[in-house]
Amino acid sequence: MNYKPQIKVPATYMRGGTSKGVFFKLTDLPEAAQVAGEVRDRLLLRVIGSPDPYGKQTDGMGGATSSTSKTVIVSKASVPDHDVDYLFGQVSIDKPFVDWSGNCGNLTAAVGSFAISSGLVDPERVPENGICVVRIWQANIKKTIIAHVPITNGEVQETGDFELDGVTFPAAEVKIEFVEPVSGDTPMFPTGNLVDKLEVPEVGTFNATMITAGIPTIFLNADELPEALFNGGNGEKGAYNGTELQTNINSDAKALAMFEKIRAHGAIAMGLITDIEQAKTRQHTPKVAFVAPAKSYTSSSGKDISESDIDLNVRALSMGLLHHAMMGTAAVAIATASAIPGTLVNLAAGGGERDAVRFGHPSGTLKVGAEVEEDFSIGTGQWKAKKVIMSRSARVLMEGNIRVPFE
Repeated sequence: MNYKPQIKVPATYMRGGTSKGVFFKLTDLPEAAQVAGEVRDRLLLRVIGSPDPYGKQTDGMGGATSSTSKTVIVSKASVPDHDVDYLFGQVSIDKPFVDWSGNCGNLTAAVGSFAISSGLVDPERVPENGICVVRIWQANIKKTIIAHVPITNGEVQETGDFELDGVTFPAAEVKIEFVEPVSGDTPMFPTGNLVDKLEVPEVGTFNATMITAGIPTIFLNADELPEALFNGGNGEKGAYNGTELQTNINSDAKALAMFEKIRAHGAIAMGLITDIEQAKTRQHTPKVAFVAPAKSYTSSSGKDISESDIDLNVRALSMGLLHHAMMGTAAVAIATASAIPGTLVNLAAGGGERDAVRFGHPSGTLKVGAEVEEDFSIGTGQWKAKKVIMSRSARVLMEGNIRVPFE
């Protein structure tokens, strides 16, 4: 029997923020995969090693977590006054599914660097030394992102002394600006309210801030969450306090089932889906997170986080599991919500007007800033985010060719 050899596809494996992913230039993909559809999805699934019923992605580039099961396609800009298009695919670990419904804020930090090194940015825009401003069109959500990439001797500078909790080693700082993360004609709060009562059958009714900035996100109060009711849980509130680590939640199947049920019903309330079953094929969005006033804890690395170091604690789930740090897009939602008086995020941080917030997450802390204003053009009580700013870092881990069985 004759077997066809694997194909070779030029690719770069990069860390961006607290995530890792496989980066491709659009024109390097097989011709049939250069357009959206089944062929492209099938290729990316095989590259990452999905679907894997063992949940390990051993036969692919994925790392068996939501933070490391990611793909990026970058191309010359299709929109005026931008340098590149950035398309993100979140690859399911155990299902044959690539979710294109949202952005990855962490990998955004690597897009500018990849674009410069791949020759996708006009050389005249790249200084010999200094900062290269890369204008990115985020094709999933149709938004502009500005990356400030350090350049030394004409090349992307990746090493430095910027420390990012959730990443072991320091690197060069990359400042990211998310410009108007919510469309002018799209309500930031889909329900029209800063806080809603979210009813979840068999679980309870919760105060919830549902926001679309950065990525659709459902924020809950930690102290309102009950112990999981499933399989005989007692459902008492007060089981969560916002200082949880991955081991506290990801090893608890009842808790994960509860959060997924909340997420699915929140998706309906936000108008993202019309039927609970649809949540199974929309794993990337919305995110579900819970907030609590600042409280001291020990991070997953053993670092002591003092109550005085932060404004609040936030824990977020991604692809069905508690994230080890914080998704970049969820950080955009946190920054935006914190700046709007009356949201659960704002109240957990102490309330009032603010343009920046430092929050605690399982790996440490992160500071994010937002500029917001009320937007009466789309309804009473609606807001507009002009800009969200945060710092991340990025680094090339490997470059060359991906080998993949593919026809």
